Amino acid sequence: MRYLPHTQQDIQNMLQVIGASSLEELFATIPKACRRQGDLDLPGPMSEWDLRRHMAELASGTVHSEQARVFLGAGNYEHYIPAALRHLVSRSEFYTAYTPYQPEVSQGTLQGVFEYQTLISRLMGLEVSNASVYDGASALSEALLMTLRINKKRSRVAVSRAIHPHYRKALATYFEPLDAEIVELPCTSEGLTDTSGLDSIQDLAAVALQSPNFFGCIEPVENVAGKAHDIGSLMVTCFSEALAYGLLEGPGSQGADVVCGEGQSLGIPQSFGGPGLGIFCTRKKYVRNLPGRLIGQTHDRDGRRGFVMTLATRE
Repeated sequence: MRYLPHTQQDIQNMLQVIGASSLEELFATIPKACRRQGDLDLPGPMSEWDLRRHMAELASGTVHSEQARVFLGAGNYEHYIPAALRHLVSRSEFYTAYTPYQPEVSQGTLQGVFEYQTLISRLMGLEVSNASVYDGASALSEALLMTLRINKKRSRVAVSRAIHPHYRKALATYFEPLDAEIVELPCTSEGLTDTSGLDSIQDLAAVALQSPNFFGCIEPVENVAGKAHDIGSLMVTCFSEALAYGLLEGPGSQGADVVCGEGQSLGIPQSFGGPGLGIFCTRKKYVRNLPGRLIGQTHDRDGRRGFVMTLATRE
């Protein structure tokens, strides 16, 4: 609710400055046929408290996500966000116009990202995390492009049909102009990925699963990773719910070479579907093929701890 303190005298003074005799004159360019004739059918003036109560009664006719269970999000849901979060992100150490390219004035931002990378690496059971990509869908696409850069002589990737369908659509868009092929792996009646035919797929750079998958089933990542490694492929595990790994063992600890997915549940509002947070982790030996920004810890010439972008040029 906005409070507008203008008196009639204030309004007349403003009209005089712009050379108009009345508020009606401001709308003279709009044809009368397109304008409402007569007053709106509204109740009389109310106190602020009565008006708020009246608006709440009108709004109660529409159920919102806090009042009901929502099953339409397909991985994007309302999560509790602590009140302290808004205060923390508005502190001057983080809330700055400067980009991480200028470490001398962005130490708070760089330290925040470094600590984020540390948290995500531990959560996913891998050695390296980048400073995020766009969202879960682009994270999976970037992960499979990375496996093609590592396995340069191979041009196929095997992707489970139990992966979020939006992720697979984004992947198809990424791969359309490339000389590479996406091979879809079917699902069993139990909702798990059928990997029995992996041995028959030639020229395979990577195998990609989602766990928990789109059906809510936990995939046997360790077993599939063993099969992938036996045929010289990399293992990619994606997810749409990062908080699942507060209960489940991190995919990196189960043999995954790349772990990627959506971090919306870590404190990002739904915002009508976006933006999200693309989480991306890998093993240290693949760090030179890692997309996105990577923040490192170092020391200046006086021995003081500092943070910088690393393994990347300025632009």
